[in-house]
Amino acid sequence: MSSIIYLPSQPINLPFYPSLFSSPSNPKLSINFHFPVSKLTCYCVSTEQTSVHNSDDTHFNDTLRVAFAAGGTGGHIYPAVAIADELKITRPTSKILFIGSPNSMESTAILSAGFDFVSVPETVRLFRPFFSPRNLLLPFHLIKSLIKCQTVLRSFDADVVVGTGGYVSFPVCLAAALRGIKVVIQEQNSVPGIANWVLSFFAHKVFVAFNSTVECFPRKDKCVVCGNPVRLSLRTFVSKAVARLSFFPRPGKKAEEEEEEEEEEAKLVLVLGGSLGANAINIAMLNLYHQMLMENKKLFIIWQTGVEAFDEMESLVRNHPRLLLSKFLHSMDLAYSAADLIVSRAGAMTCYEILATGKPAILIPSPNVAEGHQFKNASLLADVAGTRVITEDELDSTTLETAIYEILGNEGLMADMSERALKAANPGASAEIAQHILSLVESSFKKQQRN
Repeated sequence: MSSIIYLPSQPINLPFYPSLFSSPSNPKLSINFHFPVSKLTCYCVSTEQTSVHNSDDTHFNDTLRVAFAAGGTGGHIYPAVAIADELKITRPTSKILFIGSPNSMESTAILSAGFDFVSVPETVRLFRPFFSPRNLLLPFHLIKSLIKCQTVLRSFDADVVVGTGGYVSFPVCLAAALRGIKVVIQEQNSVPGIANWVLSFFAHKVFVAFNSTVECFPRKDKCVVCGNPVRLSLRTFVSKAVARLSFFPRPGKKAEEEEEEEEEEAKLVLVLGGSLGANAINIAMLNLYHQMLMENKKLFIIWQTGVEAFDEMESLVRNHPRLLLSKFLHSMDLAYSAADLIVSRAGAMTCYEILATGKPAILIPSPNVAEGHQFKNASLLADVAGTRVITEDELDSTTLETAIYEILGNEGLMADMSERALKAANPGASAEIAQHILSLVESSFKKQQRN
């Protein structure tokens, strides 16, 4: 097998981004990476071994190859995209490959983000309860999936595999560990699921969002507390008035004029049912939205129903100039910027995006998510940011309306919730994780050189 080796002519220093949190294995270090910046010399080397590192150079190989295993929902996909974006910024020559399921949300989202994608047809799904008859074929499906993942990883020749969750993440990360490839996982939830808990035994690093999550893993020394990676677009400031105009344009007025004329009492509620929808939230809003809009002339509503519920909701909801009904919001950065209050499920990434954007929120955790993840996420946000939590059993149009008015009608409360949310977030999480990945691969390469 022939390999292309690039030799650098001079080193450059890259900054290390320290965490805003502390963890057992997160010392405050300054790290220098040596990468080629000009006058590359190319050599062809023949080798008999199928190693992920085929270089005699004393420096870290120029082309970093990273495989991401992410899928199922946006909560697993977008953290991976955020990390991949940061790696491309830090190391433009990096090769990124996403591995997911065919005909899935990730198959569309990843290509839209500009990254290569390959599907693994057979993914492993653990049904509950554990002793369900549907789990009898689990070992067979796991072996079949591992073989397919091994083929993809061998072809891509990955330096490191990053797992951010979803059914596809487990077999890909396990296959990587069996091949001797470095594995890191990123846990978005306050309490990990069983898949990431098992994978933590094989992983070299476990990136978590909250200090309390470290206690949930058996190998705490592997954990690095750095927050959840947030999409680059969410870290770009857009004024509330300009963002609102992108959803509710006013003919004949420019954005600058509207920004000056915006009245302080105008409020916008952003309702998020998740990418697939939330029936309970949609029903509560259906019985509430028209009355609220009629009673409050300065109220705007952006309502994401979810893909599966959109057609039904669209047939039942009346058109209104201050209401935007959508199956899926592609410009989430603008939606967050425009919002004064968010009503949402309590998926891990939605929760962290709420923190990162400093938005007051009402969370309605889904009771159908495994291991009560959403309720735990919502409870954590209630503690750190004063977020209001309504269980699905308590949810109806009256309860939701009361909670919305209590927050929107109290400017002091909104300011306090916003300030606490921003303090709890780490907007540099993706950059910090990217630096840890680079450090891990470089240290592995240097160790191989010494041996």
